[in-house]
Amino acid sequence: MDIRYSVNQRDFKRYTTQEMRDEFLITGLYQPDQVVAVYSHVDRMVTFGCMPVHEEVPIDKGIDVWHNFGTTYLLERRELGMFNIGGPGTVTADDETFAMNYKDCLYITQGTKKVTFRSEDPENPAKFYMVSAPAHCAYKTTFIPIEKANKRPIGAMETSNKRTINQFIHPDVLKTCQLSMGMTCLEPGSIWNTMPAHTHERRMEIYMYFELSEDNVVFHMMGEGNETRHIVMHNEEAVISPSWSIHAGAGTSNYTFIWAMGGENQAFDDMDNIENKDLR
Repeated sequence: MDIRYSVNQRDFKRYTTQEMRDEFLITGLYQPDQVVAVYSHVDRMVTFGCMPVHEEVPIDKGIDVWHNFGTTYLLERRELGMFNIGGPGTVTADDETFAMNYKDCLYITQGTKKVTFRSEDPENPAKFYMVSAPAHCAYKTTFIPIEKANKRPIGAMETSNKRTINQFIHPDVLKTCQLSMGMTCLEPGSIWNTMPAHTHERRMEIYMYFELSEDNVVFHMMGEGNETRHIVMHNEEAVISPSWSIHAGAGTSNYTFIWAMGGENQAFDDMDNIENKDLR
């Protein structure tokens, strides 16, 4: 398991491009029949990727659960949210099995002992993108297909940011301990996300960009509002945003991204907006 430690905004100002990528960028999430895991000390969030091809893959494959989490099984004190961004697949959580198609979502509650992944077609494998947060109690494991997401159209073509925010693991949809996840889809001709930029001191956030062709990228903005930096993102890569950092992006084409938040609260209006004229 890759371990990433907390970074403060003062030291961040001195980072080179490679140091920024080493600390915040997550690549190579989908390896055949493997589980890729990145543990961030920012709110102790864990990002996972799993692409089962020929095997039914357990979530803890290759992970020393006791060494990394101090528990007897991975979700003993954690909750988990996931999306399928590949071909049809199934997820088994204890005694329940869920068929997941493209862009479907599944929330798995704290206390679930066994989670496994399988693809329906090895030639078109499922790709499960997951984020886990610490949890103190159990709620209900819930499957949310893309059709049932809470959809919020926002933005305009005139500002190149016409998009739909799909809320899945969200207080308006289901109850969780602290994890929130959703998916934002930009329409053709739109390239900007999350503008005006903002921070939320009590929550961190992770973005995973996809639906980008090989020759397109997203310039993901980071840093304090008065001293911004960027990381160039490619298809199916994720990026960690500490609570002090803005998190916004502009692509060379439209794209889709999955956002995940964890931290002190789930109050989505609890953020500090930064006007465009004040960005530096």
